[in-house]
Amino acid sequence: MKYKAIYFDFDGTIANTAPGIIATMTETFRRLEVPIPSEQDMRATIGLLLIDALKQLGNLSDEMAQKALETYQSLFKEIELKITKLFPEVPETLKNIHSLGLRFAVVTSRGLESLQLILSNNGLWNLFETCTTRNDKLTPKPAPDMVLTLLKRMNLNAKDVLVIGDTTYDIEMGNSAGCDTCAVTYGNHTIKQLMSAKPKFVINKFSDLINIIK
Repeated sequence: MKYKAIYFDFDGTIANTAPGIIATMTETFRRLEVPIPSEQDMRATIGLLLIDALKQLGNLSDEMAQKALETYQSLFKEIELKITKLFPEVPETLKNIHSLGLRFAVVTSRGLESLQLILSNNGLWNLFETCTTRNDKLTPKPAPDMVLTLLKRMNLNAKDVLVIGDTTYDIEMGNSAGCDTCAVTYGNHTIKQLMSAKPKFVINKFSDLINIIK
């Protein structure tokens, strides 16, 4: 096998979090009495740091953005966690590839607590050796810092790792870090957007990842 490890984006790649994120954002803006953005605009910000997405969508001041973040976090378990589902074939595909000896990590803009809750609820948390999240306070995607941190932490070279994600932020991040990249077309960015970031591979369903690995 060419690769020793796979770094997975989470939102839009492993889990279909968009419906839950959009519903939670909608309720957040409603409670703050801020005009509710379109679903398309909210979906386009998935992959950014949550506070940056809320600030951008609501044209909020720093103070209001912090209040929006706190409101969203208070609604997470009530709304987003209940709605979020894994994409088809994710559990069996992850277990299949992991059994081949590949190492897994998650590279995500979401916080560690919510990531761990969703993966644990689906029995997958123990498959992942480590992760970089919002809690690491690294320069966010599309900067390469989150991937570079994982490479150092896992003692791997960039050529040993495949970075997979559903947005241009993920692909640009992986490319900038010197890794091969794989875009999934079922997530939050269009094929046209994804191709502009020049991924090495493109797959239409999660289980197609096996063909790349083998």
